[in-house]
Amino acid sequence: MAKLLKKLINPIGVKGPVLTIVMDGVGIAPATEGNAVYNAYTPTLDAIMKNYPCVKLKAHGTAVGLPTDDDMGNSEVGHNALGSGQVFAQGAKLVSQSIENGKMFASSTWQKVVSNVKDNNSTLHFIGLFSDGNVHSHIDHLKAMLAQAKKENASKVRIHILIDGRDVGETSALEYIDPFEAYLDELRDDSFDIKIASGGGRMVITMDRYEANWSMVEKGWQTHVLGQGRQFASAHEAVEAYRNEYKVIDQDLPPFVIAENGKAVGTINDGDSVIFYNFRGDRAIEISKAFDDKEFDKFDRVRYPSVVYAGMLEYDGDLHIPSNYLVNPPEITNTMGEYLADNGISQLAISETQKYGHVTYFWNGNKSGKFNNELETYIEVPSDVVPFEQRPWMKCAEITDKLIECLESGKYNCLRVNFPNGDMVGHTGNILATRCSMEALDLQLKRILDVVDKLEGVALITADHGNADEMYEVDKKGNPKTNKDGSFKAKTSHTLNPVPFIIYDNFYKDKYTVKADEGQFGLSNVAATAVNFLGYEAPEMWDEAIISAK
Repeated sequence: MAKLLKKLINPIGVKGPVLTIVMDGVGIAPATEGNAVYNAYTPTLDAIMKNYPCVKLKAHGTAVGLPTDDDMGNSEVGHNALGSGQVFAQGAKLVSQSIENGKMFASSTWQKVVSNVKDNNSTLHFIGLFSDGNVHSHIDHLKAMLAQAKKENASKVRIHILIDGRDVGETSALEYIDPFEAYLDELRDDSFDIKIASGGGRMVITMDRYEANWSMVEKGWQTHVLGQGRQFASAHEAVEAYRNEYKVIDQDLPPFVIAENGKAVGTINDGDSVIFYNFRGDRAIEISKAFDDKEFDKFDRVRYPSVVYAGMLEYDGDLHIPSNYLVNPPEITNTMGEYLADNGISQLAISETQKYGHVTYFWNGNKSGKFNNELETYIEVPSDVVPFEQRPWMKCAEITDKLIECLESGKYNCLRVNFPNGDMVGHTGNILATRCSMEALDLQLKRILDVVDKLEGVALITADHGNADEMYEVDKKGNPKTNKDGSFKAKTSHTLNPVPFIIYDNFYKDKYTVKADEGQFGLSNVAATAVNFLGYEAPEMWDEAIISAK
């Protein structure tokens, strides 16, 4: 049944397009040394934040469906909220609830995974991001599954750790590895053989997304499955050796294999079971394809073991990747894209590869494909495969070129664009590069807004979470933390800061009022606002608009 929108009694009457600009990773924070947004030369952003309505939006914690307000927001849940106009319980919360109420371990998938290794006297493997960042995974989920595996008499377990340094401190790996090894010592006994088997930095192996760099996944396959790579006696030893030799932060650590007597301790073989325990989908899909797809052709797997493979969640609900999963994902319904398509409103979604899936798949409620092929256009600008700090401008100019072309075509009523700069460069911990990324973005904002004015349109400028706004770790008083040498301690993770929501409009201000900002708004209020500018009432299940039409 078509999802029809009601027309506003007094429509605002926007003549031109309504454009939503997502400045990924750009939050609002105090003007400290570590605020790359504040310290960059951004005359356009500064001017519009000063001269146009600017509301602070909550972009983390319960406002985007995460368990607590101590949880950082992320691009996935941020775009879910932006695109659906609603807040749904998200991956971390779903998994925690499923563990607490026992549903995960009662599921047919868990039983299948454990029964397989017991029947074959084989190995149960866990692969995933190894931290408590709670963006892609949580180490407590892993521990719960390990304890349950022992309880259910699995005899051999191997863990393949993807070291973080991105959603947590950039050199915090040993703060997780050393206590975890102690935890394994407590679990291990004569009938339960459990060890870390392999690992590497999350930006080097396994966790590629949007098919930007399949060689990362190939390196992960070689490391986890084949046991090929530089050998070490322990993960601790590997981390210390690589830090000393390569002078890199954790997310960039090369792959390693744990070996005894020259032999890898945890290759993945016929009859084994494998659980990929990340709950977030974007960086889990490619490795899942490598395990699940018999006809896989993205790289030479050399050896394709017959295993029972399961993901923490179903990472792609349309393509059903993977075929086995432990926890049902949230069913995100009644999204803005679907409503606009059903009401004959033409849409454009555009970004570069790194965030293309965010303005399409995540925006549409974790659904692949379009709601209406004739009314929707999706454009992906291929990202460069280089370290982001070396190209901090990324593809913002090319995205803008194409966006302006689409704006001027007159084909689209409602457009959305994501500029990844503040997030992807912010994750490197390089403050100079991040300032450069913001300055590059600012140049493009000026170009875009000039065209919006020419077309008598409206631009809604926001972000999905913070990152570039806090590039140094801070103490409880908000002061930057320092290393032993006196330098500031880089922060590579997202922040808990609010994000801006700027209404750029030079034509229709007398047709509506902006509601008082009392800290009540979040990302989920953006969809209703956009629909109001298009002349429609928001569906009743959406969170309220930030404006009121007169």
